[in-house]
Amino acid sequence: MSGNVAARAMAGQPMEPRNDAAGANLFRLLVESVRDYAIFMLDPEGRVSTWNAGAENIKGYRKEEILGKHFSIFYTQDAIARRFPQYELDMAREHGRFEDEGWRLRKDGSKFWANVVINAVRDERGALRGFAKVTRDLTARRQVEELQRSERLMNEFLAMLAHELRNPLAPIQTSLDLIALRPDDRETTQWAHDVIARQTRQLAHLVDELLDVSRITQGKITLRPQNVDLRATVRQVAQAWKGASSARHQTLDVVLPAEPMPVHADSARLEQVLSNLVSNAVRYTPDGGTIVLRGHVHAGVASVAVSDNGIGIPPDLLMRVFDLFVQGERNLDRGEGGLGVGLTLAKRLVDAMGGTLTAESPGAGQGSEFTLAMPVVQHLALAQASPAARETSVASSRRVLVVDDNADAADALGALLEALGHRARIAYDGPTALRMAADEPPDVMLVDIGLPEMNGYDVVRRLREMPQFAQTRFVACTGYGRPQDSERLDTAGFDAYLVKPVEAADLERAIAAP
Repeated sequence: MSGNVAARAMAGQPMEPRNDAAGANLFRLLVESVRDYAIFMLDPEGRVSTWNAGAENIKGYRKEEILGKHFSIFYTQDAIARRFPQYELDMAREHGRFEDEGWRLRKDGSKFWANVVINAVRDERGALRGFAKVTRDLTARRQVEELQRSERLMNEFLAMLAHELRNPLAPIQTSLDLIALRPDDRETTQWAHDVIARQTRQLAHLVDELLDVSRITQGKITLRPQNVDLRATVRQVAQAWKGASSARHQTLDVVLPAEPMPVHADSARLEQVLSNLVSNAVRYTPDGGTIVLRGHVHAGVASVAVSDNGIGIPPDLLMRVFDLFVQGERNLDRGEGGLGVGLTLAKRLVDAMGGTLTAESPGAGQGSEFTLAMPVVQHLALAQASPAARETSVASSRRVLVVDDNADAADALGALLEALGHRARIAYDGPTALRMAADEPPDVMLVDIGLPEMNGYDVVRRLREMPQFAQTRFVACTGYGRPQDSERLDTAGFDAYLVKPVEAADLERAIAAP
């Protein structure tokens, strides 16, 4: 009989009168002795009325501490603010049963991942007597699932990274082969030069995206906010992507208000965010499609919506579209895809600047819209938006010592310096650099950090101790681009630093006398 009573209670059916006291006591002892499941009763208002050993083991409360307390004590503040505990009881009361998985709290405040089943318990007349609640601690299982998910995401990311790196490397290699086959064909050489330049920039962009994600996830991103007119940023981004959209016969329209859209933000990062949104729209909109950038100011908020009539976003993906490494399905006829970090980076940058970034889509094949919103700045003069094309500053001819253990990199940099009108010498390790510098002190030293025998930091420290190098300008030329790396470079005595790959204009500015 007691088994039937328990079954009816857990199923939310009316309870039969208990006439088997021994069986009921036996069942009570069984429930109270279970240690792997928290099994307890709530009264109709949600207060704890029974407590078993499993509940004490999982939640940490002794029976005398918890009886009479409302069961919302087991929930996070966020869940309480959403009135989720009451929602659970309402659903169990209405449907007889409710099941959920989510974070719950122990007595010591620590969280655990719980599977919770709540059944309404009614008497033979159908009146609600309370709720039977069973909780399992699934934290260990969730951790295993998270590790498996992380491993799967990492494998997918490495596959994407290999794909995205091979994309620009393939035309670079082909261009180099063409130059070797037709060294005297100026048209071919110029074409190959343009291809290599574009693809090198793409490689640098991929690396920068990865570094930016690393910085922002660690809270180390540096923002330089100023007051800018959002309209100017939108126009610049649209102009930058006009060629790519035209190549796919897409229409790229810009609709902006006549009045300014003043916001306080890092203009370069703002341009990066919008460029990412337009890039995605171009990538995921078929040839001949339409992309619209629409600006709007309302109720103290300036917003820019980037909409398209492209492939759209399925509902399950829309919920995760800003998660790291998440992408839409990549078909063979749409090879370009990126690393799945752009939207994550854009969202976190916008959050850091005090704005919001949201995504909407009716579903697959129905286009999508991403909206950037920033608070309007009132009564403040606008600074210039992000600068236009950089101008190359031409320095007078200087004696430059290049130090890099990568012979190709060192020789190429030396050749570039010579072509720019400077006199270049090359050392492939630290000790050689010290000897060459002592023989003829240079005006500028371009020093790689990761050198054999003696790293770049040690080279510069040694030379800084000698008076004959008081006027020498030390410039780090390195593949390390993290904020902590630049801080260490300053401490080591470098006057400036360049992150590889180095462009001619940046090189000229770095070696120019301050």
